[in-house]
Amino acid sequence: MTTLMVIAKEPRPGRVKTRLTPPYTPEEAAALAEASLADTLAVLAASPARRRLLVLDGTPGHWLPEGIEVIPQTGGGLDERLAAAFALCEGPALLIGMDTPQITPELLRPALLPDRDDPADAWFGPATDGGFWALGLREPDPTLLRGVPMSTPDTGRVQRGRLTGAGLTVRDLPELRDVDTASDAEAVAAHAPGSRFAAALARFAPAGAR
Repeated sequence: MTTLMVIAKEPRPGRVKTRLTPPYTPEEAAALAEASLADTLAVLAASPARRRLLVLDGTPGHWLPEGIEVIPQTGGGLDERLAAAFALCEGPALLIGMDTPQITPELLRPALLPDRDDPADAWFGPATDGGFWALGLREPDPTLLRGVPMSTPDTGRVQRGRLTGAGLTVRDLPELRDVDTASDAEAVAAHAPGSRFAAALARFAPAGAR
């Protein structure tokens, strides 16, 4: 089976979701980040996996469900931290971020329980901002991530090109919207109205009212 990983920051005011401030306060942005992370970890716990890992920058809180191992993030840029996460794994691994609370176990299922008649070497989940929200490797190779420029409009294109350039067969997961800005938050909450994230957003005044 597959090792399923989430890479995340501890949801502390001033350290997470800073692009939500303004219109939201640092405390509200951290609350939204916590809700997004809780939604993501709930999907992790409900999905079939060999191991479930939270690769964390910070300290675990009450939002951490049982059955998930916590591994500290390494130093360096995001590409190095992602590479280090894959280096922890033996066998197939799928890594996702904490910015897509709209994910479901069903959405991840193709990458976790792939079709044995059409095995893929890699799974790629593109994000609407040009990045990616998920990356799966049948044989984890940290060198496939090192040196990829992160947090740019070309990140996803470069990362997927790194996979195909290595001769891997790549299958795509659906494109999703990351929560980076207030408009992202509103769109994602509308897409997943029953999520913890949507409930948290509803507690705060709409962005347009500020």
